Amino acid sequence: MNREITRIIPGVLTSDGAGVRLRRSLGGQDRQRLDPFLMLDEFSSNDPNDYVAGFPPHPHRGFETVTYMLEGHMLHEDHLGNQGHLKTGGVQWMTAGRGIIHSEMPQQESGVMRGFQLWINLPAKEKMKPAGYQDIQDDTIPRGTFPGGGLIKVIAGEYHNLRGEVICGPIHGLSTEPLFFDIHLHAQESFSHSIPITHNAFIYIYEGDLKIGSALQAAPKQSAIILSEGDQLNITASEQGAKAIVLAAKPLHEPIVQHGPFVMNTREEIEQAIDDYQHNRLTAI
Repeated sequence: MNREITRIIPGVLTSDGAGVRLRRSLGGQDRQRLDPFLMLDEFSSNDPNDYVAGFPPHPHRGFETVTYMLEGHMLHEDHLGNQGHLKTGGVQWMTAGRGIIHSEMPQQESGVMRGFQLWINLPAKEKMKPAGYQDIQDDTIPRGTFPGGGLIKVIAGEYHNLRGEVICGPIHGLSTEPLFFDIHLHAQESFSHSIPITHNAFIYIYEGDLKIGSALQAAPKQSAIILSEGDQLNITASEQGAKAIVLAAKPLHEPIVQHGPFVMNTREEIEQAIDDYQHNRLTAI
């Protein structure tokens, strides 16, 4: 059964960190989410005033953050001593768990800074697990090519190509079983792939135009395109071609209580997180 468009959440301009300009779809207006996805931000500017202040040290608890850099250079540092240079095409996959304090600061004062940050919820049983960090450089992310000349980057999950080969992304073994593809299609090129029927899924088009599903319904850019249940994704690019990220994961079906950078299951847990942070216990083992 094909996955069709069921809901469109437009990206809305806002700012975060120390004034970084970005476009927020999931997690923006009215906190619209797609279990287990909590938030999606797109940042894209060639004006250093929009990004140079970066994201100074700040805390998280209870979820994972994924930063995918399309273009630019940021430095990640955290309380664990991790330091990673997030450069063009690279990914930072960070598990906040019981607590992490980190910063993401631009390492450029001019040029384009462009990419995404995604928040993925953790199940209740894993919210207090130890924090962790993976630094994934562009040249370690596997790719596949399409007959029409397009390509796919497999960041998480598995891609099954037309030759029956399986290309596995560097992220695996997580409870939500995430799938994260970056797909580049040439003019009028199509892409079809299975998505587990157990997963929620959405698409975010960041260049060009796409038509989605059996009805070839047109989808807008810079919006979270929420897809229906089903086991098959079919998309076709317009005459201009298209670039989009495709995301899917198993829903948790658990209550969500969020206060800024803390995402837990109850108000009491949020109050504990705030108290832990204020008394320097957030990252204690």
